[in-house]
Amino acid sequence: MSNKEPLFSAKNRKLITNPLSVQNPITIQVLGICSALAVTAKLEPAIVMSISVIFVLVFANVIISLMRNTIPARIRIIVQLVIVAALVILVDQILKAFAYEVSKQLSVFVGLIITNCIIMGRLEAFALGNKPWQSALDGVGNGAGYGIILVIVAFFRELFGSGTLTLPGLGTLHVIPQIFYDWGYANNGFMILPPMALITVGIIIWVQRSRNKDLVES
Repeated sequence: MSNKEPLFSAKNRKLITNPLSVQNPITIQVLGICSALAVTAKLEPAIVMSISVIFVLVFANVIISLMRNTIPARIRIIVQLVIVAALVILVDQILKAFAYEVSKQLSVFVGLIITNCIIMGRLEAFALGNKPWQSALDGVGNGAGYGIILVIVAFFRELFGSGTLTLPGLGTLHVIPQIFYDWGYANNGFMILPPMALITVGIIIWVQRSRNKDLVES
């Protein structure tokens, strides 16, 4: 009888679900805040950045996990940076080839994925000590947890700041009807300024902690 752990056991499922809520890398661990502030003025770049981080984190986690028993401890950070840098360059070239306008909007922030605290933290804290499958799930979970916050922040910033939602492949959608503007409604320009990103993240943290009292003491 096999003693192998099921691929999606309760323990493995928590690697995906926990970072979405009680161990969210942005709202609980306070990592990756810079990109949350910088790329969330519109929804499309936030979605693309989220997908990019998930891709880099999953593959970096798996590669480091596969190599974990062969990497000398004294150069492990250098090895991690080289692997992450190679994956980020790949992502950057794909974006320039297939989504050039979004690539221009993201600017240097794609390259800064290399130094994203979430990625380096998961490589150090998880991938170096766990098997590839668990490391892949951890990458998906933490990347998705990061992405959810980016998308939520970008959704509200663009909606209330510009009255639109910009989606990959669909372009800019005018969500707020023209009649509202005719009645005197005006877009809140403050929403698309960087300080509002920090305020929005703060509101999300407040809502999350108010709904889960266990997080208040953590």
